[in-house]
Amino acid sequence: MTPPPATANPAGDDSPALVSLYAKTKKIHPRAVSGWFAGWRWALVWATQLVFYGLPWLQWNDRQAVLFDLASRRFYIFGLVLYPQDFIYLTGILIVSAYALFLFTAVAGRLWCGYACPQTVYTEIFLWVERHFEGDRNKRLKLEAGGWTFNRFWRTGGKQVVWIASGLWTGITFVGYFTPVRTLLPAIAALALGPWEWFWVLFYGFATYGNAGYMREQVCKYMCPYARFQSAMFDKDTLIISYDKARGDPRGTRSRKIDARSQGLGDCIDCGLCVEVCPTGIDIRNGLQYECIGCAACIDVCNGVMDKMKYPRGLVRYVTQHGLDQQLPPADMWRRVARPRVIVYTVILLVIVGALAASVALRSPFRVDVVRDRASLARIVDDGLVENLYRLQVMNATEQPQRYRVSVQGLKDLQLVGKDEVQVAPAEARWVTLAVRVTPDVAQQAGPGAHPIMFTIQRLGDAPAAAAEKSTFVVPR
Repeated sequence: MTPPPATANPAGDDSPALVSLYAKTKKIHPRAVSGWFAGWRWALVWATQLVFYGLPWLQWNDRQAVLFDLASRRFYIFGLVLYPQDFIYLTGILIVSAYALFLFTAVAGRLWCGYACPQTVYTEIFLWVERHFEGDRNKRLKLEAGGWTFNRFWRTGGKQVVWIASGLWTGITFVGYFTPVRTLLPAIAALALGPWEWFWVLFYGFATYGNAGYMREQVCKYMCPYARFQSAMFDKDTLIISYDKARGDPRGTRSRKIDARSQGLGDCIDCGLCVEVCPTGIDIRNGLQYECIGCAACIDVCNGVMDKMKYPRGLVRYVTQHGLDQQLPPADMWRRVARPRVIVYTVILLVIVGALAASVALRSPFRVDVVRDRASLARIVDDGLVENLYRLQVMNATEQPQRYRVSVQGLKDLQLVGKDEVQVAPAEARWVTLAVRVTPDVAQQAGPGAHPIMFTIQRLGDAPAAAAEKSTFVVPR
């Protein structure tokens, strides 16, 4: 094992001194920024959080509008009632999400990370709380440098109280999608939650508090895998946030009254604001870096500086690599953005979305599963009749009570023993045990072994519907 490096002892003697290889991460204090992209980011913060926090409180048919009831294996999404057998729809949603991510990344880089990712959204919220209590960047730095005074104590304490409350409310809302939120809150007040509910409230709340309050950019830089493989979806016609070196360099401070060109300077005044507003602490002037989450804060602040200097906007802007290198006009650059790769992604995405929407719209209002009774595959009953037992699960996917009639076909003169009509309550499933028999002559004619049969279940009422399920009838040897 190689020993750690040594250096001269500070005392001046020749004895070795250990040097730590760990460099403490410098805390980043992003400066507040306003502008067109910041407005879009906050619009998405409001939109996503109104949906997340608001959906559990919406009512639909005297129940929670969106509820994933794991205990009873029912998933309610407004008018849809889904069962575990409808898991294919979740697969479709995940495929749509993946293709949408591929499409948006191929067009304009990390749009998801910069505007709608939960880590970005909650970091924005927690930073807003921090600024409210401790002030903007310079005030926060001054407050931390001044030691623990009463002013810092109450400001930091107030921030922590709001952070903890926000994290806990986020955890409660998350669990409210699985336990009705109108019963969840009284249960919390009475300390009557189950162990798993307590676990998820505290775990999700702590994760929100820790990730958005403290880890922030470290989640994006070290924990999120997207930063590592995003380059596989980029090419030289992907819109990325870039600094125009040809226009900005050489950098240098100057008065507004000075002609920069006569001094041999570019448009960049080297103010450093693009670094101060960056939530991951990078300098966009060094080129594209994997830490960049595409939030465009540097574009907003640079445009503000350009306005004050009376220079054209766009020193830092969304631009493709080809557009920057070849100084393409915007129209030509956008034509190259709509390349075959993007068109293929778009067509595939539209096809999948259309197929998923059609499947949901045309789905059967009920489902049926047929399970053979494994305790008794086949038996001989009175008069030599051959009998097989089956268990039918009829799942009502509507929120009204329904009646269903069961019939069976496949072999000659099949007899269905038991009630052929089933009443199922709204959004409920019912198991029914039925016996199917054939005469000895039919059994002898069919021969021993398994023979295909078909159960047909018809919904009775004003809107009839039918479903068919295959099974087998076993004739013993």
